[in-house]
Amino acid sequence: MKEQLATFKSQLEDFARKHKNDIRKNPAFRSQFHDMCTKVGVDPLASNKGFWAELLGIGDFYYELGVQIVDICLATRPHNGGLINLQELCNLLRRRRKNDREAVSEDDCLRAISKLKVLGNGFEVISVGKRKLVRSVPTELNKDHNEILELAQEGLAMIDDGHKDGTRRYWFPCVSSISTLVGADT
Repeated sequence: MKEQLATFKSQLEDFARKHKNDIRKNPAFRSQFHDMCTKVGVDPLASNKGFWAELLGIGDFYYELGVQIVDICLATRPHNGGLINLQELCNLLRRRRKNDREAVSEDDCLRAISKLKVLGNGFEVISVGKRKLVRSVPTELNKDHNEILELAQEGLAMIDDGHKDGTRRYWFPCVSSISTLVGADT
């Protein structure tokens, strides 16, 4: 078994050397390479030191993306409250990196965000309806928060700028289960 693992590791390293440029420059190929590595228990992102980092620079690539993602999330937080659509984040990241040689995919963004978990519970991807949002504030969102966000993204929210104190207010329709109402009568 040890001999088979050593042979496989050697072949994986040869493959990585041979396809180094494709792994670095092609997001789809990079994603497939990561999936292949994950299936056999190899994590080329585990460290930015060691064989994989030296050969491919993969660790550095994702750590660099992570830093840029943090910058974008902090810069947009006053506008979005710490929740940014994953596609919007990826687009902002691509614009920021437009002069870089490596293309960036949504999968790359997700991998970089997963590496940010070492910073604590401030960065994670959450699903709201059919959208993926990146949360960059250290607050857990409960079921009520998610329902309100789903309603808001469907356009079922009103903005009230007409309050006498000048503060913008948001109004959402009531979300209630009919069984709760029926059960209250008995």
